[in-house]
Amino acid sequence: MAVRGKVLIVEDDRAICSFMRRVLEANGYESIIVGTGREALSMLTSHCPDVVILDLGLPDMDGIAIIEKVRGWSGMPIIVISARNEDKDKIEALDAGADDYVTKPFNPLELTARVKSQLRRFTQLNPGSDKGKPETEIQIRGLVINKENHKVVVYGEEVKLTPIEFDILYLLA
Repeated sequence: MAVRGKVLIVEDDRAICSFMRRVLEANGYESIIVGTGREALSMLTSHCPDVVILDLGLPDMDGIAIIEKVRGWSGMPIIVISARNEDKDKIEALDAGADDYVTKPFNPLELTARVKSQLRRFTQLNPGSDKGKPETEIQIRGLVINKENHKVVVYGEEVKLTPIEFDILYLLA
C-alpha cells in the first residue's frame, strides 16, 4: 500500500497515540508521535508532516498556542482532537486556525475520513504541495516560482533574481 501522507500526532496519552497510529497506518498513513508542544514544534519544522492531529491539553503548553505558532508560517491542515467539548473551546481552536475539531471519544473511521478530507482539500488548494509530482512551479498567493525557467513573478510582475537568490527563494518556498 502506498503511503498517503505523513501525520504528526501530538498527544500525551500513550494509549490514544498507539490507537491512532494503528488506525492511520492501517489506512496507509505514516505517523510520527510526540507528547509535548515543544516536541511538536520541533517535528513540524524538521519532519514536514502533511497533517497534524493535535490534542489541546498538553503537559507543557496549550494546543491553541501551537496552532497560532504554526499559522504564522504554514497552512498545513490541523485537526484538533480533544476531550474539551464545550462550544467555546471548539470556537477558540477554529478561530486560532484549526481546520477541524473532533471530540474524544472518537470513531476511528471518522478520524481517518477527516484526515483524508483535509489532505485532499489542502492538496487541491496548494497544487505545488503534492509530494507525488515533481515541483516545477510553486504558487503561494501572489508569488509564482518556475523552476524550469528560473522565473519569479510577484502579483503579475516578473522579479529579476541572481541564480543564488533564486535557489534560496525556491528552497524556502
